[in-house]
Amino acid sequence: MNRRKSILTAGLATTVSVLALTVGAVAVPAQAASAGALGTVDCDGWVHNNNPDHGIAGCQNNTDHTVTFRAEVVCGWAPDVSGQWVTLSPGQYGESSGVCAIYSTGVGGVGWTIQ
Repeated sequence: MNRRKSILTAGLATTVSVLALTVGAVAVPAQAASAGALGTVDCDGWVHNNNPDHGIAGCQNNTDHTVTFRAEVVCGWAPDVSGQWVTLSPGQYGESSGVCAIYSTGVGGVGWTIQ
């Protein structure tokens, strides 16, 4: 009798745990959906096809407000450079770029700063 009671208790605990996990899993997408409504600024950086000293950052403004960004280009043996500031309205795409000095070893990386 005591053994049956512990098996029943264990089964009930498992059922409650499964239900709690199911409710938790349903709540997560709802939170993600509300966060996704706010939007993001999606950016990517790359080196120009024909000029290894030219770094470019492109951004898509998926928010509901205006944002400003610029490219931050890491140059080899030369000082790093910053591109021009670009202002994007909601839904707009734009690019900012910078060119390393002629004595640099080329673009080592491209990042961006968003205001």
